[in-house]
Amino acid sequence: MRPLSTDLSVFKRLEFTYPPVGVKFLFKRPEGIEQLDKTLPFCQMVREAQERRRPFYFTKENEDCFGAMVLGMVDTPVFAEAGLLGEKFEIFEEARANKRIYQYIPKLPKGTVNYVALSVLEDLVFEPDLLILMATPSQAEVVLRAMSYSTGEPWESKKTPVLGCAWMYIYPYVSGKVNHIVTGMSFGMNAKQVFPEGWILISIPWDRLGEIILNLGKMKWVLPSYAEGREKFYERKGRVIEECIKESQGP
Repeated sequence: MRPLSTDLSVFKRLEFTYPPVGVKFLFKRPEGIEQLDKTLPFCQMVREAQERRRPFYFTKENEDCFGAMVLGMVDTPVFAEAGLLGEKFEIFEEARANKRIYQYIPKLPKGTVNYVALSVLEDLVFEPDLLILMATPSQAEVVLRAMSYSTGEPWESKKTPVLGCAWMYIYPYVSGKVNHIVTGMSFGMNAKQVFPEGWILISIPWDRLGEIILNLGKMKWVLPSYAEGREKFYERKGRVIEECIKESQGP
């Protein structure tokens, strides 16, 4: 693994209650990191990293849900692709609805990832493929605004009712898009009580980190309009609109 060289210290300034977690997808076994000594679902690996507070990696033998499937470590069971699970768990009206989601679920090519390493930011020693943040809405607003600060791109949240791990880990990794999901809105994570409800999970792929870090260093985190109160905001709004009208006359 390539040693960490990206300066991620700006994320410490956000003072997250739950520490950010770096994730690395690997073909070969990582050196100098211990293997997880138990089995967990893929979605819970971030929480394990936050609680353990030291780096670890896992293999398909350590994953006890369908995470190994989206990682391309194992084949998708026929009964899953047939939609039987979603119907029996009463998530979907019929198997046909559950079956349809498999055309959308992002998965890695089989055999390309055999190990996944995770570490909290404080102990991160490798360049992460993903940085996963567990944020309050106000913290998430700052990070997502940093994403669009210099590009104007929209904020998108993409997931399905099940297989939330695919959207939390695989989708941003393969698409290069920042994704965010709200805890409490995914079947498996809810049933297993993985996350407390109402937090924003933001998954940032490696190729977006530099831009977000740069913008976090340039922009105001707390906008004046957020801090001055409702009445003063309306006063500011009036002044700003008046200025814009004047500037737009006779260009």
